[in-house]
Formats: sequence, C-alpha cells, structure tokens
Amino acid sequence: MSRRVVVTGIGAVTALGLDARSTYEGLLEGRSGIGPITRFDTTDFPTKIAGELKGFDAGTVLEPHEARKLDPFTLYAMAAAKEALGDCGIDLAKQDPTRFGVICGVGIGGLIEIEAQHLVMIERGPRRVNPFVIPKIMMNAAAGQISIRFGLQGPNYATASACASSSHAVGLAMKAIRWGEADVMIAGGSEATITRLGVGGFNALKALSTRNDAPERASRPFDRDRDGFVMGEGGGALILEELEHARKRGARIYAEVKGFGMTADAHHITAPAPGGEGARRAMSMALQDARMAPEGVQYVNAHGTSTPINDPLETAAIKGAFGDHARKLAISSSKSMIGHLLGGSGAVEAVISVLTVQKGAVHPTANLENPDPECDLDYVPGAAREMEVRNALSNSLGFGGHNACVLVGRLE
Repeated sequence: MSRRVVVTGIGAVTALGLDARSTYEGLLEGRSGIGPITRFDTTDFPTKIAGELKGFDAGTVLEPHEARKLDPFTLYAMAAAKEALGDCGIDLAKQDPTRFGVICGVGIGGLIEIEAQHLVMIERGPRRVNPFVIPKIMMNAAAGQISIRFGLQGPNYATASACASSSHAVGLAMKAIRWGEADVMIAGGSEATITRLGVGGFNALKALSTRNDAPERASRPFDRDRDGFVMGEGGGALILEELEHARKRGARIYAEVKGFGMTADAHHITAPAPGGEGARRAMSMALQDARMAPEGVQYVNAHGTSTPINDPLETAAIKGAFGDHARKLAISSSKSMIGHLLGGSGAVEAVISVLTVQKGAVHPTANLENPDPECDLDYVPGAAREMEVRNALSNSLGFGGHNACVLVGRLE
C-alpha cells in the first residue's frame, strides 16, 4: 500500500489578504479584492482592473538588498512557503534535508523583470542590463530560492502548465511522498503578471473582463453576463507530509491529500475540449486515485474563470464525472473575489479547499446574479454556507489543454 500524505501547514498571499486565513475569511464574507490597477497607466488598455496585492512587504520575506534580486513572483511564493512552514511547526534542524523537497508551479514567471530589463536594454544598451535578470526571470526561481532559503535538499523543480501549474505541483509533491522519494514537501505556486504586457496580451486574446466601472462585480463565474476573467496575483503553499512522519512529531493535520488526476485535452491552445472531456477525465482520475465514489465528495472548488467558454464546459465536465451526484455538490469559484492567479491559482485554491474541509464552511461564488442556463448546478450564490465537507475537489484547467484536479479530505 502506498504511503499516505497529509497537509500539516498552509500559506497564501492574495488580493484578499497576506495570509491563508485572511484570504479564506474574506472569501466567506463575500468580499472582493478586485480594484483599479495601480501598477501602470491603463489609459490605453481595455481592462483597467485586477486583483493586486495590497500592502505586501518584501522585507517580511528577505532583507531588502536580497529581495531586490528576486522578481515578485518568487517573493510571493517564498512568503506563502514561509507562512506554511511556520504554520506546520516543523523544526528544520531536526529534519533530514535530503528528505524534504519543494515543487512550485508558475505559468509565466518573471514578467515584471522581463519588461523592466527589456526597457533598460532598449534605452540604455545591453551593458546596463541587470546581472540578476536571468536568475530573476527563470521559472524555477521560486522553487530554487525556497530550497536555498530553508536548506531543503530533496526533490526540487518547477511545474509549468499555465493555469494548472501549481495543481500539478501539489499532485506531484504528493506522489513524491507516496513513492518514498521524500517525507515532507512544500507544494506551491505563484504569479505576478499585472503588467503592461500581461494585461495587454490577455486583452489581445479578449480573455479579460472590461467591466471597469464596477471592479468588485467584474468577475462573475457561471453568470449569464460574464465577459472574461479578472487577473489576480499572489501565491499559495502547502506542507505535505507522510502520515506517520507527521504523527511522530505530533503535527496538526488539516486534511489528507487523497487523490490526483491529470490529463490533456489535445484539442486547442486556449479553448477546452468539447464537452469538457479532458477535465471530466481528470476529475474521474482523481476520484479513482482516491478509491472514492462520486458520492464521497461534497464540494468542488471550480476553475470557474468567468469566461464565456470555460464555465459551461466545466459544468458539463462536472456532470460527466459525478453523474446524478453533480446536482448535490456545492460548487464555488474563488476567482470571483481574488481574480485568476494563473499559475498560482491551483495552490491557493488547494489551500482554500483544505480550509473548507477543516472549517465546514463553503464560500460563495460572488456576483452570480443571472445564472447562465448552461450552468445549472449549485454554485453557492449569495452567501457562504455552513455544511459538512468530508472531501473536496479542486479543479485547475490551463491553456494548452492541461487539466489537474486535487482531491483533499478529512483524515479517516
């Protein structure tokens, strides 16, 4: 029998709060972290809103002279990892560092630094380019920096599968422990793409909401009047630990990571497969991996992007995976309040799913006022709902046709 994997620590930085609990509490309250973009002049941009971090201080992660050597996406991941490590109460001095690893997902990487240094090169020449530019922009920077910062010498790499990146990180970290490659893993992800190029690029795809007059109402998953996603930023991290390892040190156990499924649509670079077939298979694989019937799940944290194409296809995928039980599920989209963190979304939403299991409270889907007839399941509109959640499924579906689903639940 494979080794069991549990969650013993969590961390997150989002537009709703600079820690996991503030984020979750904001979601339960139905508060939105979406507002006008302050990072650059949006005059010429169709989209002028995003879920920016508020009050983030890089000095809480590293000394200022060290923090300047890192792109914000790495700092966000490190902040989440630092919180998760503190939360789990592990004494690193008593751990075998070769049995403790890190996997971090990111969809794009150091876009802020890429833009800044490209401008330097154009205006001032190649000799003035920052010598740290390559270490700052590379997609594995977050995983590498967390490993260096905390002396973790186990499996260490980055996952890149667009919006599924950090769900892949969680699933692969779980497998590393199951397979005996590590005893403890930091699994996380982050993104920092609220930039001229990031927003401009997604505007060119016509993927972003342009509901600029009411930012807090712009992200409206499963609503008939949705017009695109709202970009967010930040990161999340979970401490995954082999069950007996956690028990021996008296760790608090939030939940068990029970199943993981990953598939490819093999259909289109930005559009999901017809009927949400790839997502359906990923959900079914997660259930199979957990040896769980569909009826064992009470809650789905949906990918729920608020785009015209995603929401009905994800609805169809949920129906396909859960059958008649789909209509008994509580389903909600965290993106309705924190925006879409791209590569960081899966880790943050896994953290939220873990807290949902622990607290027995499902956050609402904000702004769901006029349900799309094709989206006819229970998306918890209006207000949070207290209910028993023994098991929760977190969906991440990325450009490129990448699907990754993580199933967490009570330790039983």
